[in-house]
Amino acid sequence: MAIIPQPSVFDWTDVDLASDLDRLRLVLDAIPDEGLMLILEAERGRGRDDYPIRGTWNSILAGVVYQHPSVEAVRRELARNGELRKLCGFDPLRGIFAVPTPWAYTHFLDSLLAHEAEIRQMFHDLIEKLRAHLPDLGRFLAVDGKALPSWTPSQKKDEPIRLRADGQPDRRAEPDADWGVKTKRGQHADGTAWEKVTRWFGFELHLLVDSQHEIPLNYKVTKASASEFPELLPLVEGTREKHPEIIEQAEELAADKGYDSTEIITILQDEYRIKPIIDKREDWKGGDATRPVFGDRVDTVVHDVKGCVSCVCPATGETRKMAPWGYEADRECLKYRCPAAAGDYVCKGRDLCPGAQSAYGKVVRIPLERDRRMFVPIPRETEAWKRAYARRTAVERVNSRLDRVLGFELHTIRGLAKMEARMGIALVVMLAMALGRIRSGQKERLRSMLAPAERKAA
Repeated sequence: MAIIPQPSVFDWTDVDLASDLDRLRLVLDAIPDEGLMLILEAERGRGRDDYPIRGTWNSILAGVVYQHPSVEAVRRELARNGELRKLCGFDPLRGIFAVPTPWAYTHFLDSLLAHEAEIRQMFHDLIEKLRAHLPDLGRFLAVDGKALPSWTPSQKKDEPIRLRADGQPDRRAEPDADWGVKTKRGQHADGTAWEKVTRWFGFELHLLVDSQHEIPLNYKVTKASASEFPELLPLVEGTREKHPEIIEQAEELAADKGYDSTEIITILQDEYRIKPIIDKREDWKGGDATRPVFGDRVDTVVHDVKGCVSCVCPATGETRKMAPWGYEADRECLKYRCPAAAGDYVCKGRDLCPGAQSAYGKVVRIPLERDRRMFVPIPRETEAWKRAYARRTAVERVNSRLDRVLGFELHTIRGLAKMEARMGIALVVMLAMALGRIRSGQKERLRSMLAPAERKAA
């Protein structure tokens, strides 16, 4: 034993009152789980209560907070940490014998699968509580899909499900999952094209978040083969049903080009009054750099595949971007001005350009109805659109926390029902942690799952 010759005269609690258990306390104090507990206790009835429902549930939450990858890791932590057992609600007089057995955890987790609706209700209850502290919650929205590989080794598409001797599906099989593919394309700085293809076997998470506070607002777990863009509008509509005030004050919704759809853009703007900040696919064929905005008349105004509007000088043939001059909501039109007049430079073809001779210069109004995908309320060439689209990365950061902090990068989950329940619990913990931090005066840390919880001296 290494002998310490001069121990401290003060206890460590005299120097630092903080404890890592405080992070779990934030979650336990904020989570609205009483309804679920009453249901589970009623189902147990007069059965054996060696391992209380509430203590077992709290230990499941502790496993999420402290990033334990499996039930056995949670059990080992409970066995060596008496303070954690006490905080979870286990009888301190029983010592390590109060820790539930592996079978007890298996039975408890199986019982949770029948109560995914109650877990989802906790999720929405927490959003309402957060909205009381964050009045602008939902002002800026973002959506994205995330791959959730199954723990089961990948299977071929036509491979039959493995069966046991009694004819039942092998528990090691994965009858719910299938294959998903994501392809991303772009260009390097030198103009060469790149392509990245991701394939996985399992499921996919579709997530709607507040991009300002990085708070999840709605979610759905599907098979990996499910396309992303059909899930966007149901997520928005589901949020409106549960939290109408959030959708009423929503101004923008950002998404990548996988959600580029006339239907989505039209419904977001016309029905929900939300400005779509959705990147556009480069889907032109034939190699055209630009095309006329008004194909039914002779004009100098053209646009590219992203909807960026330019004018062609009648004298030199030079193409210059027109100056975006706002969105006229009453006319549902985009307004552009002559770049020479707005930029105060000399254009050799200005005298030849129809409508450009005045001091104000040529004015072009483009109705959105010409092409809802091409022309959007915030033009894609503007700095305002670039700032709004940059907020979309909030959903990627939330997805990263789900992977790195909440355990979905390395997990042992099989089956759609288990994945959906486990995802619901993880998102509930994320929201409860955010609410707990706000209530304890740590609003600046509401996004963090790992930052220590500050405890003030009495």
